[in-house]
Amino acid sequence: MTHRALACAVLTIALYTGAGTGAGAFATAQDADRARTDVQARRVNDRIRALQAEADQLAGQARTLLVELRELEIDQQLQAERAAQAGEDVARGEAAVAEATRRLQALEQQRVAQLPDLHAQLVDIYKRGRSGYARLLFGGTSMRDFSRSTRAVAALMRINEQRVSDHRRTLDQMQTERAALEGTLRTLETVAVDARQARAAAARAVAARGARIAQIDQRRDLNAQFAGELQLAYERLQQQMANVTAGRAVEPVAVPIAPFRGTLDWPAAGRVTVRFAQPSGRPGDTTVRNGIEIGAPDAAPVQAVHPGTVSYAEPFTGFGNLVILDHGGNTFSLYGYLASIAVTRGAAVDAGAEVGRVGSAPAGPAALYFEVRVDGRSVDPVQWLRPR
Repeated sequence: MTHRALACAVLTIALYTGAGTGAGAFATAQDADRARTDVQARRVNDRIRALQAEADQLAGQARTLLVELRELEIDQQLQAERAAQAGEDVARGEAAVAEATRRLQALEQQRVAQLPDLHAQLVDIYKRGRSGYARLLFGGTSMRDFSRSTRAVAALMRINEQRVSDHRRTLDQMQTERAALEGTLRTLETVAVDARQARAAAARAVAARGARIAQIDQRRDLNAQFAGELQLAYERLQQQMANVTAGRAVEPVAVPIAPFRGTLDWPAAGRVTVRFAQPSGRPGDTTVRNGIEIGAPDAAPVQAVHPGTVSYAEPFTGFGNLVILDHGGNTFSLYGYLASIAVTRGAAVDAGAEVGRVGSAPAGPAALYFEVRVDGRSVDPVQWLRPR
């Protein structure tokens, strides 16, 4: 074999081998893309099912609350009618009190009117002395005078007794009227207070149920919106998987993060040592945190909480090594105090992908700084993470 023929053979073998290697690499990349897309699709689909289940639960709660609300509205109407009846009773009671007051005044006038006659009789008896009536009886000169005197004395005694009895009866009536008046007033006041309290309690209960129903309706609307956004993302992921399988070019599918609020996995294992909107408590550090600090072992892996694009991956003053992920919709997650960075700017990362390793907080122990920003405003990250 000539040198030229040998060279051609070697070149042919090299090209063939290289082509095989490239095809294998392409197949491997294709499998990785398919697996990554499949994971995202399952994650999106699971969240859609969870939102649907939550929507069904909210619908059941709404139906129950609507029944309770109707019952409370009926009770509120009853309490309103009772309050109105109590008001009418109070009005009648006030009229009765006014009438009783007029009777008392009349009795008082009657009592006052009787006093002069009684006073005059008492004065007359006093003037006559103990033997006054005896002198009246025996002062006559004949039996006719004695009989006349006897009848006069008896009449005077009856009149005096009647007047004293009337006076006492008048006083008793006044005391009875006064006691009845005081009892009526106490009863009316108690009824009025109870009616007002019952009406207020019924109104509060109706308002509370109404507010709860409004919250549920708002949450159901939000769930429907999130489910629609995720359904669209799921369809795009399915199309992306088909394109990957067919060997066609694919573009990243942006999965919205808002529908996953409250269900995101924690970026690192550990407990929250500094809470949102609070200072660290370390000596000399009074800065209020826009995120949280998670106490974690040194060099522990830090994972992305949601798919996104790396918009920053460099050291940053006060945060050590910092990674910022752009999740679309003007929503970002920040990972600070990193000992090392595992991603590069512009790279696409999946949920759960490692973005770096835990480092140390400034003048503090090993920790991860984690922050979530929505529309340029920091929010409490714990509200976005899965409860634990």
